[in-house]
Amino acid sequence: MAAAPPAPTSRLRAVVGEEELLRSRAVSAVRAAVLERHPDAELHELPAQGLPVGQLADVLAPSLFGTHRLVVVTGVHEAAGALVEALTGYTKDPDPDLTLVVVHSGGKRNETLVKAFTAAGAAVDDCPKVSSVGDRIAFVRNEVRSAGGRITPDAASALVEAIGADLRQLSSAATQLVSDFGGSIDADAVARFHRGQAEVSGFTVAERVLVGDRQGSLEMLRWALQRGVAHVLIADAIADGVRTAARVSSVRSSNPGDLARTLKMPPWKVKRAQSQARGWSIEGLQQALGVAAELNADVKGAAASADYALESAIRRIVAIRRETGRGVRG
Repeated sequence: MAAAPPAPTSRLRAVVGEEELLRSRAVSAVRAAVLERHPDAELHELPAQGLPVGQLADVLAPSLFGTHRLVVVTGVHEAAGALVEALTGYTKDPDPDLTLVVVHSGGKRNETLVKAFTAAGAAVDDCPKVSSVGDRIAFVRNEVRSAGGRITPDAASALVEAIGADLRQLSSAATQLVSDFGGSIDADAVARFHRGQAEVSGFTVAERVLVGDRQGSLEMLRWALQRGVAHVLIADAIADGVRTAARVSSVRSSNPGDLARTLKMPPWKVKRAQSQARGWSIEGLQQALGVAAELNADVKGAAASADYALESAIRRIVAIRRETGRGVRG
């Protein structure tokens, strides 16, 4: 969450929590608020680990020029005992012309310092780890809204499913999507965005393999390898695609909503897997899983040529679909 401007009556602030991006944003918001009030303010950012008490005393001492100062001490969970004592002592009589911010990454170590700041009336910015899928989806929606766009619930879920837990990557993708698609983002926009990012994910290769497009998948493979995609990422994408198609095919339901609840997967991923599973038999998918497992070992060193291993696996999986499938030819 963004930090609010420091209260006029309080020059103490604690930024606390595991989420590095949120801590960084909180400090940036305080810095902006201070500079808005005091454009000529002195800015000091000091890492707590190894910081001499004397150096801290120097920056906290009254300014000879009467300018406001912002002092940010980062990583105070790693501060030595003497530094913790100095910071705690400062809270008893803070300088009205100085804003002091301590940044703590959470946990028990040196939490007494945070408690001392709180007791002294410091404003506190909580930056907890965004650990649940629901919280990450909410984060994406807020990022899109902040960028001036709108995103559908299934698109937000799709983006989180594709990118994972890294908030910086989620934030970057959300901002880019708003820019690329005029502010209105649906699941199709997310899918198109990631097709354009195939050099990162390798999912384009996997999509072509699953639908039995041998020529297209080999072309995508060469395109990806030319751009430096790691062999293991392409192998993982193929394995994930086959595994997801197998999971969807194993449940006796064609309703995406029912499948999503049963398999604990987002509806957009179920729909994609249903499309990719057409033309496959359960037997064929089981064989393809075996090929994907061999490929995983091959790209991690078992094969003499990872390039050849990928191409061979693609040909084998497409052939399995053609030979054991439900009448759909690749």
